[in-house]
Amino acid sequence: MKELKSLEEFNAIIAKQAAVLAYFSHQKCNVCKVLKPKIESLMNAKFPKIETVYCDTENTPDIAASLSIFAVPTIVIWFEGKETYRFSRNLGLQELNDALNRPYSLFFD
Repeated sequence: MKELKSLEEFNAIIAKQAAVLAYFSHQKCNVCKVLKPKIESLMNAKFPKIETVYCDTENTPDIAASLSIFAVPTIVIWFEGKETYRFSRNLGLQELNDALNRPYSLFFD
């Protein structure tokens, strides 16, 4: 998972990639630390063509603020530059998997 360093970098990735998943959290969130490797594993195994990025909301608050993200963990998914899904706080891996299956197959199969 690539860590974002600036709002400009984030905007360039959203504009360039067909599909992007952004994981928003920070180092003080213990749930986030446990969930992040599970999300990475799911994305690598089932959805490898979706660009996956990480945003530390304490290091780059401008990115989180531009998307009105106030809670962690939050996952936001874009297809063709349009926000398609947003999951915040209570998130299950199966829920994420189910949400991505259909649009992923439409875009990449």
